[in-house]
Amino acid sequence: MLVSALLTSVGINFGLCVLFWTLYSSLRKQPANYDVYAPRLLSDGQSQGSSTFRLERLLPTPDWVRRAWQSSEEELLSSSGLDAVVFMRIITFSLRVITLAVVIGVFILLPVNFSGDQLHDVNFANLTSSSLDIFTISNVKDGSNRLWAHFCAVYLLTIFVCFLLYHNDTKKLYKRLIHLQREPTASKSQPSSFFGLFGAKDDLVDHYEKKLEDLEENVRLVQSDVSMAGEEVRAAFVSFKSRYGAAAALHIQQADNPTQMVAEQAPEPHDVYWPLFPESFMRRWISQLIVIVACILLTALFLIPVVVVQGLTNLSQLEIWLPFLKSILNVAFVSQVVTGYLPSLILQLFLMMIPPIMKFLSSVQGHISISEIIKSACNKVLWFTIWNIYFANVLSGSVFSQIFIFLEPKNVPARLAVAVPAQASFFIAYVVTSGWTSTTLELFRLIPLICSLIRKCFSGNTNNELKDPAFPYHGVLPRVLFFGLLGITYFFLAPLILPFLLVYFCLAYTIYSNQFINVYAPLYETAGKFWPIVHNSMIFSLLLMHAIAVGIFTLKKLPLASSLVFPLPVITLIFNAYCRKRFLPIFVAYSAETLIKKDREDINDATTAEFFNKLVAAYQDPALLPMQYSSDSNRERTSLLSPV
Repeated sequence: MLVSALLTSVGINFGLCVLFWTLYSSLRKQPANYDVYAPRLLSDGQSQGSSTFRLERLLPTPDWVRRAWQSSEEELLSSSGLDAVVFMRIITFSLRVITLAVVIGVFILLPVNFSGDQLHDVNFANLTSSSLDIFTISNVKDGSNRLWAHFCAVYLLTIFVCFLLYHNDTKKLYKRLIHLQREPTASKSQPSSFFGLFGAKDDLVDHYEKKLEDLEENVRLVQSDVSMAGEEVRAAFVSFKSRYGAAAALHIQQADNPTQMVAEQAPEPHDVYWPLFPESFMRRWISQLIVIVACILLTALFLIPVVVVQGLTNLSQLEIWLPFLKSILNVAFVSQVVTGYLPSLILQLFLMMIPPIMKFLSSVQGHISISEIIKSACNKVLWFTIWNIYFANVLSGSVFSQIFIFLEPKNVPARLAVAVPAQASFFIAYVVTSGWTSTTLELFRLIPLICSLIRKCFSGNTNNELKDPAFPYHGVLPRVLFFGLLGITYFFLAPLILPFLLVYFCLAYTIYSNQFINVYAPLYETAGKFWPIVHNSMIFSLLLMHAIAVGIFTLKKLPLASSLVFPLPVITLIFNAYCRKRFLPIFVAYSAETLIKKDREDINDATTAEFFNKLVAAYQDPALLPMQYSSDSNRERTSLLSPV
């Protein structure tokens, strides 16, 4: 891609960003749009001001930006839960990594690449007609001592990322989890989500009553027909009087045949996914196999738009495919739009369909909680994006040729070293389209705005129909992690991409912080379990960078540097193994120490006994008779619900 084509793509996307930003800054102040831009504040009963017409409401103001940047982590934790805190930490983590990468890449590596003469001499008089390859490591002469700057940069970034993963993020998150788990519950108030560990603080009795109401409503739906017919059900909630007892039963095999009775940690009432709750082990297992096959087929089918996109980036190839457009493509601006902006736009439009599809596939996979479905979908979307957007575009071949490349591990570094720098211009255009424009479009909320206008035209006032939307982690988190992968792998190859990524993460921090305040309400709480996905993604990005570094230094005839890179993946894997032993268990289950401590607090807590008395009284309703606990073969799963 030529510099002129990239500038055209950046210009178009920058214009769209300014447009969406300006429209939001004006429309958000209109009372008629509060249900679109501040539904959470409306549902909380917070006034948005007078509905009388005022001229200043038509003028865009940036005051919301200051509020978004000044919001503290404690405020976010109390209003949106630990998942929102973890997500914003992912943004700040990426900002720190990309900031260091910009300092090293733009101010050191970029001048080294640009001043090289491996490809051709730079024509400063006509720089826009030059290829972007002159800004990559490909322009550094083979065997040049300048390549040692890139070698040192790889080591520095690896050390910095591992340091952040351990000390500014994982360790701090681990300490916060431990603190919240050990927080006393015998006081007048306590957090109100994730089994009483996290969330906004309410009166303890009100908290228990709300939990009981939710439980009654969900159990009534499942049990009403069953209890009247006198049939035994295949799945049930089992309550324990102590957290430690629930944890012990959860980790004990319930029957000689482990597939006959399966025990799982029960989700919170509002997090239960009822459609597949009573399904058998065999049906869930078959569903998982079907989902795996469906994901493979979807990956193969997605190569069709990838091939189309790659054809658009190559103007000569496009003229061969569509010879009747040759005269139009000869127009400079048209060719710049077609090769610079259109490919990333088409790819983004196709990619928008993937998160809903992956969420659906995860929902039929057998998960019994909405949070587990979203986590599963998040993993699927992330690795789908890495394979189809990164590797498919880099290797530019059929799915079979890509598989064959990875079946020969010794050739992988060399192939990546040649292919990855060549796609730098495409990924820059992809960042500004999928990153800049999509994020500001999230701020503008075009689809909810259109839906709101249509509803108001046909049904008038819709204030009684307000429902706070949940944050789409499965659509947003994979994109953030993918851009982190782009920043790490292209950091020493084509540092020109780094300023565009830095702008994206700044936009993401501002916009998503604002959306957590005004728009999204927590539907469930995973207690920060998205962080292991982040950790694994960062480790994979580092290992991929190391593989590319080995290949590029070999191709650049610097064998000593290539050999000295080999310790890096070994050290990274050892670091990953230590983190999994040290931090991962806290994201999986609570320690016995924490459970026993909270059980002892409950002994002297009169409100706990009051809660169980209400639970027993509620079960006197015939429609809410307890499900019988049985080891019969019809009982396939037992879900354990710890007392809150």
